[in-house]
Amino acid sequence: MSADSSAACIAGVHKDRLAAFAEAEAKAYARARPKAAEALRNGAGHYLSGVPMHWMADWPMPHLPLVSHAKGSVIQDIDGHRLDDFCLGDTGSMFGHSPAPVAKAIRDQATKGLTYMLPTEAALEAGALLTERFGAFKWQIATTATDANRFALRVARAITNRPKVLVFNGCYHGTVDEAMVTLDQGRTIARPGLMGQFADLSQSAICVEFNDLTAVEAALQTGQIAAILTEPVMTNSCMVLPTPGFHQGLRELTRKYNALLIIDETHTLSSGLGGYTATHGLQPDIFVVGKCVAGGLPTAVWGLTAPTAEAYAKANANRPAGHSGMGTTLSANPLQFAALKANLAEVMTAKAYNHMEKGAKALAAGLSKSIAKHGAPWHVVRVGARVEFICAPGPLTNGSEAAHAHQPQLEAALHTGLINRGSLIAPFHNMMLVSPVTSPAQINRLIRNFDAILTQLFS
Repeated sequence: MSADSSAACIAGVHKDRLAAFAEAEAKAYARARPKAAEALRNGAGHYLSGVPMHWMADWPMPHLPLVSHAKGSVIQDIDGHRLDDFCLGDTGSMFGHSPAPVAKAIRDQATKGLTYMLPTEAALEAGALLTERFGAFKWQIATTATDANRFALRVARAITNRPKVLVFNGCYHGTVDEAMVTLDQGRTIARPGLMGQFADLSQSAICVEFNDLTAVEAALQTGQIAAILTEPVMTNSCMVLPTPGFHQGLRELTRKYNALLIIDETHTLSSGLGGYTATHGLQPDIFVVGKCVAGGLPTAVWGLTAPTAEAYAKANANRPAGHSGMGTTLSANPLQFAALKANLAEVMTAKAYNHMEKGAKALAAGLSKSIAKHGAPWHVVRVGARVEFICAPGPLTNGSEAAHAHQPQLEAALHTGLINRGSLIAPFHNMMLVSPVTSPAQINRLIRNFDAILTQLFS
């Protein structure tokens, strides 16, 4: 491709063709959802920016659909459209919408009270199941993974008496302040899009590139790092896999420099039973997971290894009386424990993961075949049940490369085109999940829809 023709293209797609496709798909979407459009005109004005949560405005369609109900791996909207759901609440419903054991547990508990500030027998059973699923950690319950990560960082600082956290450029750990940083010519700065930021986040965090153990060691050598907070796989941009030896290197370096290693599995529970940590034998000091751990009910957990828990107990014993800065009143409520117990025991099973892995492997192969057929300069990445197509050559090795690989205009058109054809994928990136109830027919339909769109864009 010549320089002139390359400038006229986005990720191999001619800009004029992309613009025509995007316009046609937006019009088709709007025509098909008059009820949602009318309802939003009448009712959305009560919300700031017209949405109950600001990120809902990030969906690329002309307006949001309104969901009437969801079950298994299907969402239905008020205009009567059934969508094969591969977004699954951006991992929150990775095991399907309202798994029967979880729905029953919630119904049963709802008649007995929703929050007590006291434990139940189910809480004790859930603790044992957490250890069985994820390993020998001493557990605490939160409502979101953001909360769990925030609390874990307080523990790390209390144990080490060090101020800073090392995170990776492009990472995602919820809205924890320390993760809201990026690299600017080698310097750690606050992410440009932050609202109302007044503190200098470089005082509490150091940001380096994923897969760069040399930069990790240089940061640890400062003696200021309390902990490394990392995802096993970078997931909130174009997905980036760890290079061979990277996680082992993190473990060795944190031990060498007496820092803690925190593994946040919130997006990588897709990896297999027990998450990436169990599947690949990682050895974190603190383990965090949220989103789908309780089958879709807002719940997160964080756990400390026995030595870490002992060190925390010593730090806590020397703490003056007063608020620890950790904990929320509605966390560890009986509804959470009922759902957590049911999900861990009856939904998050080896059989479920076998189905998810098989389906995701077929999906990744089908998407890759279509990309190759059309000669698109794209690639596909899979981590267990999680699949992404990336509109750039690969593999990617760090957050900076992942950020440059994003093609928002192209991705928005693709997402709208897919939803018009009955397949829903995640809005923030090209992420797809295969649940235990996703059928081969749904996977094949998504592959056909993807191929039909590429045919229009490249033929």
